[in-house]
Amino acid sequence: MNTKTSVFSDKEQVSAHIKKLDPAVKKIVQSLRKIILSTDKEIGEHIKWNNPAFYYTGEMKPFKPEEHKREIIVFNLFKGRIMLVFPSGAKVKDTSGLLQGEYKDGRRITIFKDLNDVALKKKILQSVLKKWLTLVEK
Repeated sequence: MNTKTSVFSDKEQVSAHIKKLDPAVKKIVQSLRKIILSTDKEIGEHIKWNNPAFYYTGEMKPFKPEEHKREIIVFNLFKGRIMLVFPSGAKVKDTSGLLQGEYKDGRRITIFKDLNDVALKKKILQSVLKKWLTLVEK
């Protein structure tokens, strides 16, 4: 018996995950995915904590894995809401109000209600991502 295992790339895994989503949520997630990935060529994607996630692909100083310094954004798609979790979002001095919450572990969140909300926050989201990238410890 010949068993062939197929290995999916990170991009294919994210696409497969999104394909299974409720159609209304799927459109918003696809739009956010496109915005995030188009912000900088050093942003990659994969599945982390059972959801699409985006991370810095470049060289970094060594760090403990539990510090999640490479992770930029992880989607939280619980019960149809579209929440982006920034595991180290507190390091970004965001004056726009996009990043919310005061979590002791340094994470910040933002919630998107619909495609209109995504369009309204697009430039702010990209600005926050660019600021995050300038703070990477290389």
